[in-house]
Amino acid sequence: MENLNWAELPFGYLKTDYNIRCYYRHGRWGEFEVSSSEILTIHMAATCLHYGQEAFDGLKAFRGKDGKIRVFRMDENAWRLQASSRGIRMAELPVDMFREAVRKVIRLNERFVPPYGSGASLYIRPLLLGLGAQVGVSPADEYLFLVFVTPVGPYFKTGFKPAPVCIMREYDRAAPQGTGAIKVGGNYAASLVAGHLAHEKGYVAVLYLDPKEKKYLDECGPANFFAIRENTYITPASGSILPSITNASLRQLAVDMGLQVACRPIPVEELATFEEAAECGTAAVVAPISRIDDLNENKSYPFSIHGKPGPVCEQLYHKLLAIQTGDAPDPYGWMEVIA
Repeated sequence: MENLNWAELPFGYLKTDYNIRCYYRHGRWGEFEVSSSEILTIHMAATCLHYGQEAFDGLKAFRGKDGKIRVFRMDENAWRLQASSRGIRMAELPVDMFREAVRKVIRLNERFVPPYGSGASLYIRPLLLGLGAQVGVSPADEYLFLVFVTPVGPYFKTGFKPAPVCIMREYDRAAPQGTGAIKVGGNYAASLVAGHLAHEKGYVAVLYLDPKEKKYLDECGPANFFAIRENTYITPASGSILPSITNASLRQLAVDMGLQVACRPIPVEELATFEEAAECGTAAVVAPISRIDDLNENKSYPFSIHGKPGPVCEQLYHKLLAIQTGDAPDPYGWMEVIA
């Protein structure tokens, strides 16, 4: 801790003091357990290892100028984890238990909440695993809910600066009517090959097209996509996109700024008409896009002027961050102060 440079933190894992665990057995959730171990002991036939019964979520806590610690939209994350659980037939964790676990893990690791003004935050990772031993394909009868935390810097190394994204039509992130709209590890595993190739070519992420027709914009790697045109905030509507809590928050802020909001299918050709484009999510917050290269069609769509973020993206980013850090009023009730 003494040598930790908060302003230079990467977005990665750093060991903290404690994590919270809770087991689901015999049809009910047990009591919370506090652990200082980073290791899990699970059965070799656990359904999380063989059949993908695993879901997770992500949220952040921020230290304000007043020294208080605030958590962003905790209930929304609890509901999303429940939706993920339903999507792959896992036991649902009650919202009250989710809240209690998050509050407890923050308090236990308070010294790891980065200071105000450092640009860093405390990332909170709830995780749900199927533990029951199964050889046949069926849901487990035992689950583990776990929450750990780690202080993080910006998700993208460039920070709040425009960076290039590419389209690679030969790869899909999720299948139609599949698991794209829930937060499970398989979606991210499916993106690793394309993501690695994109990074080798100098891009920060892949903008996927819809997996059925390859005509419409879908998820942008680890984040949602949005664009600005003629005073309108435009974001894709698709059954294979994860419903981003950050995206929903930005849409509310856009309305308050006097923008129109459109959530609809976006044909790939419409990229040529956008004034600004960005990724958004818990990890990335808002990551402006400098250009999108459609590698298969040999087309490029530029957005950044002189390497600077667009004015609307910049305003949205600072408005959201000000609410998260307590620098601006929170009229929506998004933040909870951890006493």
